Amino acid sequence: MKNTRQRAEAHRQAGIKAMQARAWAQARSEFERATQLAPQDGLMWMNLARAHLQTGDLPAATEAAQHGLHVNPRDPLACRLVAECLGRTNRFEEAALVFDQFPADAPRDHDWHNAHGNALFQSRRLQDAVSAFFQALALKIDAPLSHYRLGLCFKDLDMVAEATECFRTVVTLDKGSTRALALSLLVHEGRQSCDWSRVDEDTAALLAALDDTDTSVAQLLSPFALLAVDATPAQQKRIGQLRTHGLASAAKPLPAPGPRRPGPIRIGYLSSDFHQHATAVLMTELLERRDRQNFEVWLYSHSVDDGHAITTRVRAACDHFVDVNHCHAGEIALRMREDDIDIAVDLKGHTRGSRFELLAYRPARVQVAYLGYPATTGADFIDYIIGDPVVTPLAHAENYTEHIAQLPDSYQPNDRQRALPPAPSRASLGLPEDKVVLCCFNQTYKLSPHMLDLWAKILHQAPNTVLWMLAWNPQARARLDAELLQRGIGKERVLWAPKQNLAEHIARLRAADLFLDTWPCNAHTTASEALWAGVPVLTVPGATYASRVAASLATACGQAELACASEADYVTTAVALAQNLPRLRALQQHLDTQRLHLPLFDTNRYVRHYEALLTRMFERQQAGLAPGALKAELLVRG
Repeated sequence: MKNTRQRAEAHRQAGIKAMQARAWAQARSEFERATQLAPQDGLMWMNLARAHLQTGDLPAATEAAQHGLHVNPRDPLACRLVAECLGRTNRFEEAALVFDQFPADAPRDHDWHNAHGNALFQSRRLQDAVSAFFQALALKIDAPLSHYRLGLCFKDLDMVAEATECFRTVVTLDKGSTRALALSLLVHEGRQSCDWSRVDEDTAALLAALDDTDTSVAQLLSPFALLAVDATPAQQKRIGQLRTHGLASAAKPLPAPGPRRPGPIRIGYLSSDFHQHATAVLMTELLERRDRQNFEVWLYSHSVDDGHAITTRVRAACDHFVDVNHCHAGEIALRMREDDIDIAVDLKGHTRGSRFELLAYRPARVQVAYLGYPATTGADFIDYIIGDPVVTPLAHAENYTEHIAQLPDSYQPNDRQRALPPAPSRASLGLPEDKVVLCCFNQTYKLSPHMLDLWAKILHQAPNTVLWMLAWNPQARARLDAELLQRGIGKERVLWAPKQNLAEHIARLRAADLFLDTWPCNAHTTASEALWAGVPVLTVPGATYASRVAASLATACGQAELACASEADYVTTAVALAQNLPRLRALQQHLDTQRLHLPLFDTNRYVRHYEALLTRMFERQQAGLAPGALKAELLVRG
C-alpha cells in the first residue's frame, strides 16, 4: 500500500513539473496515473482537473473536480474548483448550488465566500450574493475584488448610492486593475444618475489608468466604458486591443479549413441578444427577407428565452438555431468549423454578455463585427467591421483594427413591421398644445453638463419650446431638474416621460417635434425609433463611431443637413427650426409620408446591399485575397 501511495505521489510531482513547463498533455497523463493509483486522494483529482482546464477539456475537468469533491466533501478548495469548472460553461446556477450544498460545519475562508458570491451574482441571485460578499468582507475587509463585486450586486439592484460607495472603496484600496474597473463604473453610475460632482475627476483618473504602461490594468476593462466619455479614437482602439488580448490570449487558431462544401454562403451569427433586445429588434426582418437560395444562416445563441414575439421571429428566420449557452469557447468554435461556416458575424463586441473572443480560434473563413458595438473591437482575428460612408469613412481606417466594409446607406438595419400606432393626444401625455416639443429619450449616461448647457441655450433663445426627457430613474430626474434650474430653465419647461413598452413609446414619440441628440455617444436605436415616428433628429457627428451614428441615420432619411458641423450650428439650427414651424413641419412630413421609401427603412434595399457586401467578402476570400477595405457600392436596382 505504501509503495502504491509513493508511486501516486511520484506521478503527481511529475505532473506538477510538467505543468510548470506548460506541458499540459504530459501533466494530464501523469495526474491520470496518480488518480488510478490513489483514487481516494482528492488532491490527485484536483490536480487532474486543473490539467484538463489548461487543455480546454471542460467536461473532463468538471468530472475530475467532482470526483475530488466526492472523496473530500469538506474541502473548500475542491468545492471552489467544481464551481469554477461549471462557471466556465456558464452553468452558474449549478455552481451556486455546489456552494449551497457544502456542509454547514465545513471550513470556509474569504476566498470561498467571495467565489460563492460570484456564482450567486452570475446566477442572478443578487440578494444572496450580497450576503455572501458581506461574509467575505467580514474575514478580509480590505479585499478590493469583494468590494467591487458587492458594488456590482448593488448596481443591479438599483441601489446606486451603495454601489457607488463600494466602487469608491475599491479606488481607495487598490492601485491596479480592480481600481480601473471601479473607476469605469463610477463614471458610468455618476452619469447614469446625473451625479456629476466627481465625474470629471473620475474620468480623468480612468483615462490616466488606461494610458498607463501597465497593460494588465487595461486588459480587464471593457472598452464600452469609453463610448460615452471624451476618449479619443486612439484610446478606444488601444483599450480594445488590450482587452481583446486579455480575453483571447489562451485561444489557439484551429487548422486552416479545407475546401468548403458546395452550397450557399453559410453565415453564422453569434450573440446573446436573440430575444427582446435592440439588436434582435433591428435585424429580425433582415433575416426574414434574406435570399434563402444563396445564403444559409445559423444563429449561435447564448441568449435567454424570454418568450417574446421577437424571440420567436428571430429564431424562425434562420435555418439553424444552436443553443450554446452551456458550451465553452472551444466547443462553439469547433461547432462552427463542423458547420463549415463561411462568414462568422459577431453581434456583441465589447458589450455585456459577449463571447466574441471565441472567434480567436478562427472557426470561419471570414469574421465580421456588426451592429452591436459601435467601435473597433481591437481584435486581429476580426477581418471586417460593417459601417457606412458616414459612420465609418475610409479616412478613419487608422481607428480600426478591422478593415472597413461599407454599406451605401446606413449600417443599421430596421424592421418595417415595428409598431406605428397613432399618436395619443398631447394633453394625455402632459404636453402643451401650443409649444414646440424638443425631446431626448437617450439613457441618462449619455447626458452631460455640457449637453445641458447647449440645451439651455436653445430653450432660452426659443421661448416657445419645452424639453421632454425620459424619466430613467428618480435620482437622475431630480438632479436634471436642479441642473436646468441653475441654467435658468424652470421646471414648467421640463417634462418627463415614464418608461413604456416599445409600441407605446413610438406612439408617444409622434407627439414630439424635434429630437435633440447627444454626443460623444449618440442615440442609436432610439434615433431610428424617432425617425420612424416622424421626428427629425438633430446631431453633431464627432470622430468616433458612436458619435456618428445619428448622422448616418439622418442621412439615410434624406436629412443630412441635420448633422450639424459644430455645436454652435446645433444650437442655431434647433432655434431656427423651433421658430420656423413650416420648415419643421416639412421635415416631419418628409419622414411621415416617405417612411417606407427612405433607405433607412427600405428593408428590401438594405438586404440586397448587405448580402452583396457579404458576397464581396466571401468571393475575395475564395479568390485567395487577404481582407481589405470595401468601399460602399450602390446596386443598380438600389
